Amino acid sequence: MPGVAQVLLFNKPYGVLTQFTDREGRPTLANFIDVPGVYAAGRLDFDSEGLVVLTDDGALQHQLSDPRHKLPKTYWVQVEGTAEEAALERLRAGVVLRDGPTAPAEVRLIDPPPLWERTPPIRTRLAIPTCWLELVLREGRNRQVRRMTAAVGLPTLRLVRWAIGPWTLDGLAPGQWRALTAEEARLRGQRQLFRPRRPC
Repeated sequence: MPGVAQVLLFNKPYGVLTQFTDREGRPTLANFIDVPGVYAAGRLDFDSEGLVVLTDDGALQHQLSDPRHKLPKTYWVQVEGTAEEAALERLRAGVVLRDGPTAPAEVRLIDPPPLWERTPPIRTRLAIPTCWLELVLREGRNRQVRRMTAAVGLPTLRLVRWAIGPWTLDGLAPGQWRALTAEEARLRGQRQLFRPRRPC
């Protein structure tokens, strides 16, 4: 019988690299995941938290990580300052970064989400308020969320990727992972990315 692709959802803690080895001895995926043959589909910064999808299917990995497929990625972002509507409108329209203008983002102000405590905690200044945004992007430039919020005067203090397409962190504590069933691994409402693997 043909095999099927493995797809894992992992809640990456702060201070973990989205790779399996590191010459500097920093924490990596290998500290949490012992499934052979899987690799991260895309990256999440060392100082960011949240959802990472891993798979052993190269084609699926490419489709999940390639921005040409415009798979939405949802981020919960704690920023320094007060998010005025003008700043949100700039994010919705797209902002100009050093590597060019970004695509428009979906963004809204949200209540503080029920997240775990971060270790180490973020640094805040008593005289400056913070707020939370939900930001949905369909492209994946280096440190894009942080650069976009900084460009509109809202430096990012904490960044958590909550969802990739239909898959979310729901039920996963930091450092936990789970394997998707075949049915879960279908991207709802989009072209089917999960498929049986041909026998060798």
